Amino acid sequence: MAFYVLRGRVMIEKGPAGVTTTRFTWIERSGHWLIAVSFVMLGTTGLNILYGRYVLKPLIGADAFAAMTYYGKYLDHFLFFAFMAGLVMIFVMWVSHNIPSRIDIAWIMKAGALFSKNVHSDSRKFNAGQKIVFWAVIAGGISVSVSGWSLLFLFTIHFFSGTFEIVNAVLGTQLPTDLAPIHEQQLAQGWHAIMALGLTCMVLTHIYIGSVGMEGAFDAMGSGEVDLNWAKEHHNLWVEEVQAREVESGAGQPTE
Repeated sequence: MAFYVLRGRVMIEKGPAGVTTTRFTWIERSGHWLIAVSFVMLGTTGLNILYGRYVLKPLIGADAFAAMTYYGKYLDHFLFFAFMAGLVMIFVMWVSHNIPSRIDIAWIMKAGALFSKNVHSDSRKFNAGQKIVFWAVIAGGISVSVSGWSLLFLFTIHFFSGTFEIVNAVLGTQLPTDLAPIHEQQLAQGWHAIMALGLTCMVLTHIYIGSVGMEGAFDAMGSGEVDLNWAKEHHNLWVEEVQAREVESGAGQPTE
């Protein structure tokens, strides 16, 4: 591997095929899979509650549907806490890598080079598209968690009254703030379903791109190791940063 310095940046030549680099550590992958698996299972039980009586019940019968829904409800209660734990983990580990920057503007202008040949889009550990997904998951995850908490522990919080007060103060609207407890629960139920469906659609897209939609992407969250040339193609600035740190620490010495 040869290293070159150009305008203060370490430029790295492409290496031989088969050389890998660590994309995500085991703790990063653990947080990702904790939130991913729990969300998929929560989404499955939620979709069953919304549409199961119309889709599954005619197929499997009333008794089987009742049993599946009954146990799914309790599974949902436990997985709820796993989802929140995963949400906290990925936020703590990745928030510093997902701060928007001017590099993201260039990435978006080029659409990540998805529709152009021989066009390169610079990216650090996460590109602009991944940052959008990250913040959508964080914001949507917090929202669905708070509304889910109010549905799990009835009449313990007044999420919408407080939210409407803030919206009224900022936007000058006249949203009702003196909500009865039953109205809070009704709003929480509707909002929880809307946010969960929105997150489900986005996560399905993310699953497709991270599996069959982009060659080599699954390895990042599977083994944690990715082909070095793949990393340079999709996250070149991140590779440069990693290699530069290795050179400075003496972990990887440049070869002529």
